Order: sequence, then structure tokens, then C-alpha cells
Amino acid sequence: MKYIQSLQNPQVKQWKKLLTKKERDRSGTFLVEGFHLVEEALKQKEQVLEIIVSEKIGIPPSLDAGETPIFMVTEEISNVLAETETTQGIYAVCRQPNVNVGLDDAKTFLLIDAVQDPGNLGTMIRTADAAGIDAVIVGKGSVDIYNSKVLRSAQGSHFHLPIRRGDLHEWTSILKEKNIPVYGTALEGARAYTDISNNDTFALIVGNEGSGVNKDLLDNTTENLYIPIYGKSESLNVAVATGILLYYLKKPI
Repeated sequence: MKYIQSLQNPQVKQWKKLLTKKERDRSGTFLVEGFHLVEEALKQKEQVLEIIVSEKIGIPPSLDAGETPIFMVTEEISNVLAETETTQGIYAVCRQPNVNVGLDDAKTFLLIDAVQDPGNLGTMIRTADAAGIDAVIVGKGSVDIYNSKVLRSAQGSHFHLPIRRGDLHEWTSILKEKNIPVYGTALEGARAYTDISNNDTFALIVGNEGSGVNKDLLDNTTENLYIPIYGKSESLNVAVATGILLYYLKKPI
């Protein structure tokens, strides 16, 4: 274990850079913060490159780091890396998974079009994980999947299922070629979701908080669905709507 005290240490400077999307993309790594996320990351030890622990908390006895390098840092350094108001003082530097692995056998997909709120995106990833969806594809215009708020909202689901960035037009075509029905979500020209029969394979496209799914995508789906509104609200939060639809489509036939 190495002890680092200086904010000017090159290792610390590199960790700080991971708070930016540019460096996450360049390095192919990302930073998670907090006991739960570090523990979830360590269940996939091949993804974890380094563990960082504040001297204020020390190394938790339950931490199963294996051969992963551990760095002890001052509280000052820990606070510089923190993106929460009350940090738990533990972090992990993780490798972004290979984008070409884990999708060959997938039968159920969540496709996300231009969702910009990190809390929404993280909640949708977590919900897809809970519903047993095989893969999540995040399209252009969406917040970075490794944004710290997305990671916290997803509560470790990044380590449970494939989450990929991709062109949703291409994915829609690919899935339809594989005879996987692709359902869009829309308020007009759509069927009530309860009119759809369950299937053991499907893809669901959900869209931007304000404008919904891109019209060009909706024009190329197998069918578009809507959730009836029984009260006076004009619409549902996209993450809530996603949960309703995924659980309905995924329920046993």
C-alpha cells in the first residue's frame, strides 16, 4: 500500500482528471465513490485498477481488494476527489468494459435517446438491471454514462449488465434484422402498452425528458406505445415510465 500526501502528486492529478468526461473517454477509465459502489466494482475485480482510501477512515476490514493496488491518501486529497457533499472517503478507478463484449446473447434491450438528467439515466439503468434486461444502449445527446451522478443513481448496476453508447438508428435496424420487436414510446399515433402481448425478446426505446423519442426513430420502430394518464398530470417522468414499461414487457408469458 502506498501513502500519498501531496495534491501535486501525478497520481492525484490523474485521478482528478477522471472527474471530466474528456479524460474518462481518453483513458477508458472512470472513478466510483463510496463503500457500496466500490464493493460492487470489486465483484468484477478485472475492472478495478486501483482503490483509494482516505487516511481518516482507513481500510475497511470487509474490503476484499485481492491484488488490487490500494492507495492511502490524506483527507485533503480525498475531498478533492469527492463529488458528494459528505464523502465516505473511498474510491475505485475502474476500467470501462469492452464495448464489443456481452451483447451476442442478449434478448432484451433498453435503448435511451437523449436523456440528459443524470439522476434519470442512472435510475433507468438500475431499473433495467432490476427488471432483468440484458443490455442498455445509450444514444447520442444523453448524459455520460460514467458521470458521477449517473453512477450513484445506478447503485452499482454498471457492473451487472452491459451498458453501451451507440447510434440508436443503427441499433434499431440491427435488432429488427434479428426479429427482435422494437417498441418506441410516444403520445400520439401509439397503442396502449397493455395491448401488446408479452415476448421473450424485445427492445424498448425511451426518450428525452422534454421532447421524447426522436421522430426518425419512432418512424422505424416495430410499434409505438403509450402509458394512459388517468389523472391531471400531462406526462410521467421518463424513469418512472421506463420502469412501468420494462416490467410489463418483461413479465413471464
